[in-house]
Amino acid sequence: MVLSQNVEKNTLLEIMGDDKAFVSFTCQRCSQSLRLDESLNSFSEHISAELNLPIYSNTDVDLESETTSFDQYVPPCRLSDSGNGANGFMLISDENEVDLLSSQYKRNASLFDHLSGSCDIDHPLCDECTDYLIELLEQQLEITQNDYDDYCKYYKVLQMERDEPKLSELEKMLQDVTDEENKLLDELQGLQNDEEETLKAIEEQEDISRKISQEEDRYWKEYVRHKREWLMAEDDGRSLECQLNSANTQLDKLKRTNVFNATFHIWHKGHFGTINNFCLGTLPSAPVGWAEINTAFGQTTLLFCALARKINLTFIKFRPVPYGSHSYVEVIGENKRIPLYGSGGPKYLWDTKFDAGMMAFLDCVQQFTEKIEELERNNKVFRFPYRISNGKIEDSDNVKYSLRATIISEEQWTKALKYMLTNLKWGLAWVASQFDSNGEEIPQNVA
Repeated sequence: MVLSQNVEKNTLLEIMGDDKAFVSFTCQRCSQSLRLDESLNSFSEHISAELNLPIYSNTDVDLESETTSFDQYVPPCRLSDSGNGANGFMLISDENEVDLLSSQYKRNASLFDHLSGSCDIDHPLCDECTDYLIELLEQQLEITQNDYDDYCKYYKVLQMERDEPKLSELEKMLQDVTDEENKLLDELQGLQNDEEETLKAIEEQEDISRKISQEEDRYWKEYVRHKREWLMAEDDGRSLECQLNSANTQLDKLKRTNVFNATFHIWHKGHFGTINNFCLGTLPSAPVGWAEINTAFGQTTLLFCALARKINLTFIKFRPVPYGSHSYVEVIGENKRIPLYGSGGPKYLWDTKFDAGMMAFLDCVQQFTEKIEELERNNKVFRFPYRISNGKIEDSDNVKYSLRATIISEEQWTKALKYMLTNLKWGLAWVASQFDSNGEEIPQNVA
């Protein structure tokens, strides 16, 4: 490594005092700033010429090879007053101080270039690095000295051995080696031929491998497509399974649901009996409009006809017909309709046809209760809470109430309607208990 290049990269320039300029170099091993000894500044031309002489004396000097060594020469750094130069040095001083450094800096740089070019170690070095390198050189010198001693011993041994081989033996050995060489060349040619055949076979196998890879890619694409379709089908199957479970759950819930209870909710509200939250009756303290009463009678008629159909009840004289808030009772064989709805007005203006319709409806309810009690006559546990006879309904205190609104008070009429709804609720529970979850009738042992 040429020192001029190192000097250009690592030189530290210091200006001290008014008329003295010192150049500090850096150690080429540890990059530590160096202060050169002042004796280096007092070289005479004779000493400089001796230092520039080559270290290795050789009379046969190749001038052309020597001239090429200058191709690697890097001139000393160019001092300038700007930090943007090619070498990056900046001198903080005026132009007169540069002249003080020029000759001294060039001489020292040339000396270090010569030392670095004459050996494998770049200069300058600090004291510590110099000591370390001296130790390494001493170790190398010791190793080299040991190798030299070994070579000298071996050389002496060879000098003592005078048994030199004969020419004929050497020729025979040469011939054997030549024959072996020819044999090996033949084997090499055979191996080269085998190599060519092997390379051709490898190319054929690579073509087959490429085709197999293409087939594999195609099969993988088909596999991925079928896998995706399978996953989608599996998701659809799971979705359908969930829907089926949900439908089965809903079906089980519907099977356990009493259709009559779900459709016709019979309850009470104070003194009123209610069906689907419609009050049946009226009171002076809590009057109920005719629209609500007629709707309640329509719901009651619809429930009663459904229950009668379930037990196959055949009406004798009257047959109720559900028709919403204008339901009526049909007289069998006379093509006559008796209304089950009323219109507004005071008590003495009420239509007697509504009374006749309620009485006919109560007669049908009596037939319904009697039919169920006939079916349950062996089971003495079930009995309707209120008895119906002769167009009247009787409570637990043997008090009888009529449905003729024109001859009784509103309180009695409302109570009679409430008792009638209670009997229908009991009939609803009985009919629901006679059918299984599939809607089929449970057989009864009728005597």
